[in-house]
Amino acid sequence: MGAQLRVYKRRIRSVTATKKITKAMEMIAASRVVKAQRKVAASTPYAQELTRAVTAVGTGSNIKHPLTTEAENPTRAAVLLLTSDRGLAGAFNSNAIKAAEQLTERLEREGKQVDSYIVGRRGVAHYNFRERKIAESWTGFTDEPTYADAKKVAAPLIEAIEQETADGGVDELHIVYTEFVSMMTQTAIDSRLLPLRLEEVAAQTEKKDEILPLYDFEPSAEDVLDALLPRYVESRIYNALLQSAASKHAATRRAMKSATDNAGELIETLTRLANQARQAEITQEISEIVGGASALADATAGSDY
Repeated sequence: MGAQLRVYKRRIRSVTATKKITKAMEMIAASRVVKAQRKVAASTPYAQELTRAVTAVGTGSNIKHPLTTEAENPTRAAVLLLTSDRGLAGAFNSNAIKAAEQLTERLEREGKQVDSYIVGRRGVAHYNFRERKIAESWTGFTDEPTYADAKKVAAPLIEAIEQETADGGVDELHIVYTEFVSMMTQTAIDSRLLPLRLEEVAAQTEKKDEILPLYDFEPSAEDVLDALLPRYVESRIYNALLQSAASKHAATRRAMKSATDNAGELIETLTRLANQARQAEITQEISEIVGGASALADATAGSDY
């Protein structure tokens, strides 16, 4: 019984130490998600207005441009997958990777060759383990991305969309990231960045009872679109990076809270078992004492005769 009690006490100490760690990680994630939420709220209006500006230019001109014109027979597409550098975030990374794989399968069924671009060590490790080709990858900044990081990610994608497919360019640019809906809900989604779907943006604008402004282009609509292309891609990627970071911190907070609660329940269970083992040990000792005293009394009574 004594050995069993020692085992329970050792497990209680181990689970208590783990509980302290998960509680600390929960508090850290809670503080980070608030900062990430503020950054998302600050960057979203700029990305939306820039999209509206591109839409206005595209609908107000008839020129062919990678921003607004779809290829007649698209044969190649780029998919940018946003994951995290660290784990302990529940199904955050697996959901994003699953969405990217489903998107890749759909594009391949359409007859398009897919180039994969990945942000985050988790996504890179997943693709490397399965020996899948990665066009380019970036790591080390997923917890707190900056606009400089977004520019670094956007540079090769912009270069690819501006090139001809025969020279290694792509006809479409897609992005897969986790959208931050609330502290309890984060959704992995895929979105086509380029070419921009003018009809969808116009439909969203009509739903909001908004009217696209009219622009005069100087020096020309093509030059304006050339100037807007990098800013549009960078702003959308930056907003997606912030959304992904906020979602990751929220998922980590939720996962660590669950782990902390489970550790508390396990400690209670182990404490009950330890108490039962201690009570059994005390009962056994009392029984041995009583039995010894009874045997001694019997021996004494036998010697009197």
